Amino acid sequence: MRMIEIEKVREVIGQNPADKASLIAVLQDIQKEFHYLPQMALKEAADYMGVPLSKVYSAATFYKAFSLKPRGEKIVRVCKGTACHIKGADLILEQLETGLGIKAGETSEDLKFTIEIVNCVGACAMAPVMIVNDKYHGNVRVDKALKLVKKD
Repeated sequence: MRMIEIEKVREVIGQNPADKASLIAVLQDIQKEFHYLPQMALKEAADYMGVPLSKVYSAATFYKAFSLKPRGEKIVRVCKGTACHIKGADLILEQLETGLGIKAGETSEDLKFTIEIVNCVGACAMAPVMIVNDKYHGNVRVDKALKLVKKD
């Protein structure tokens, strides 16, 4: 498990104005740095901006883009929309789960990978689709899925 250092948290938070209007930007920066929102970073952000911790938690839990649980450096999303499902998304997911040793919704112990299932990414013409961080991969073959994840 990765240690979170308070100095690094303060450095990340300090890149934004100490203003409550910066709350979302601060949360985005924390998430980008640590791949999730550590509790102590939320407390530091609240203190820095002079807002109640409850307001910070409220924003952190409202948006799906934020996570309070540790996530991997690589977020692997497997689309299970209708087109992807028909073209083998379940087999791709099974290949990833076996190869990475984690189930969908879990993060590897070394914090390198998180697997997520998404309902549709709107790229049905490229089905089956897998997204590694922000990079889309279309027409994914089952035998190449794990290699794609480890390469990106």
